Amino acid sequence: MVSVSETKVALENVKYHTIKSIDDPTDWRGGRHKWTFLVWLKLSVYFACCLIGVLTVPNVIWDIETRQITFVIGALGIWRYGWWFTHAVRAYIYGKFVYPRMRREGQNIWESGWRPRHLHFMMTTYKEHRKITEMVVRSIIREIADSGVSGTIWLGSSDRYDEDIIQNFLAREAAGLDLTLRIIRQNVSGKRAAIGLVLRAMSRSSVQDDDLVIFMDGDFILDKGAISRCMPLFKLYPDLQACTTDEEVICIGPRWVENWLKMRFSQRRLAMQSHALSRRVLTLTGRMSVFRARHLLQYEFIRLLEADHLSHWLWGDFRFLSGDDKSTWYYMLKSGAHMRYVPDALGYTVEVIEGSGLDRMVQNFRRWSGNMLRNGARAIALGPRRMPLFIWWCLVDQRLSMWTMLVSPVLALCATFIKGFAYLLSYILFIAISRMLLSLFLFGYSRRVIMHYPWILYFNQLINAAVKVYCIFRLSKQRWSNRGNQSAGLDGGSLLEVYRDNMANWCTFVSVVLLFIVTLHYSGLIPVPSQEILRSVAGF
Repeated sequence: MVSVSETKVALENVKYHTIKSIDDPTDWRGGRHKWTFLVWLKLSVYFACCLIGVLTVPNVIWDIETRQITFVIGALGIWRYGWWFTHAVRAYIYGKFVYPRMRREGQNIWESGWRPRHLHFMMTTYKEHRKITEMVVRSIIREIADSGVSGTIWLGSSDRYDEDIIQNFLAREAAGLDLTLRIIRQNVSGKRAAIGLVLRAMSRSSVQDDDLVIFMDGDFILDKGAISRCMPLFKLYPDLQACTTDEEVICIGPRWVENWLKMRFSQRRLAMQSHALSRRVLTLTGRMSVFRARHLLQYEFIRLLEADHLSHWLWGDFRFLSGDDKSTWYYMLKSGAHMRYVPDALGYTVEVIEGSGLDRMVQNFRRWSGNMLRNGARAIALGPRRMPLFIWWCLVDQRLSMWTMLVSPVLALCATFIKGFAYLLSYILFIAISRMLLSLFLFGYSRRVIMHYPWILYFNQLINAAVKVYCIFRLSKQRWSNRGNQSAGLDGGSLLEVYRDNMANWCTFVSVVLLFIVTLHYSGLIPVPSQEILRSVAGF
């Protein structure tokens, strides 16, 4: 737990020049520098301990009572790890062959003197820490100066505090630079309203279709060259409508939260590269994405982002609170737009954890998982004809994985009751080995080798799956602590709301029970009742 005073001290010590750029921008994975002798020694000790465990723990996984359970766990493992391996191969192809060619061609365009007409930075912020805001604006100033392109910062704001910080900083640091600040004060609360007002102001100005618009949060710090690596791709691909970039985290809070976030970003890099091979991504990250202005000026786009909503069989019609990045992505996906991931365009997300790290983790899961579930069903409904088949199946897999992830721990607990503690030890060994093998892929996308990844990965998958199962019947219940602790659908006290809450609890209960019954049946623990038994129970 980090107190407010500790946070202030930590922020005072965060200086922009201490945030190190990657030595070689093309070697975005961190290269061989992270594979030190100490890392190899730790890995050797880890696998040696696993080997000792395999040789010493009694082997009960093939006993007649648990053999079927082992087969089911193994079949699910082959499926999930095969899918992971598919992503890893696709990510390798994109990172080693496809993107380097794109980058060389883009660099040639940049060196030939091509520049976009104008850059528009669409930035939203809400009572951000002064140090963070100044680092963010300084990074924008540097990108404008280095690229030699005129720019405008469109600030969606709801508080004079943020406006004064940015105005004063630009007056001190951006003198003589062709950079304009336009402040759009929102009269309705919420980030979506702020973005909508900014886009409406843009549509009334001189923004042209081929201008580039950078969507970014008020806590996202651009690394050197982040924008210049994205810009030439829009010239290289006339049909490219949006791209999203790499992220790294600066966490002011508990170390375990920092390690968890770094593991999440490693997963993100692997998945993004795999998806980008199909000229699509599964999210246009709200932290920072670059758009061609053509779609952004359309009334349909603005209204979708402002008032995106879902008609649900239980909760009726409700508006989305967060997830503006998912709304922009859905519009682009529906339009058949070409989208890319730029792995060497880097930015830093500043996460300030004040209070309980575990509470923040669960809140993030609820927000991320809720946004995914709210948008996933309608994206799947578009069908594989509106997008590459691989991308469509990735969306389907997101819905399946939340259930399959819960199967193996359920089976392991059942087998433990049958065979005792020995089976649980065997399952723990299975987790230790399998998650480390998966982590070896993640180490390739992490700038440090963190030995906690296998266990962080497992509990991340387990908690995320449980949160998704909880959220899928409560899609209207939203909370976003990052912007004034906004909430929606959490405090209903009417008779209708009580009924809906109870129905959501009942649906969750039935789903979990069915998961248990189906899992136990296919593992051979519960046989299908014979017709005689069913007739006797029914009284025939």
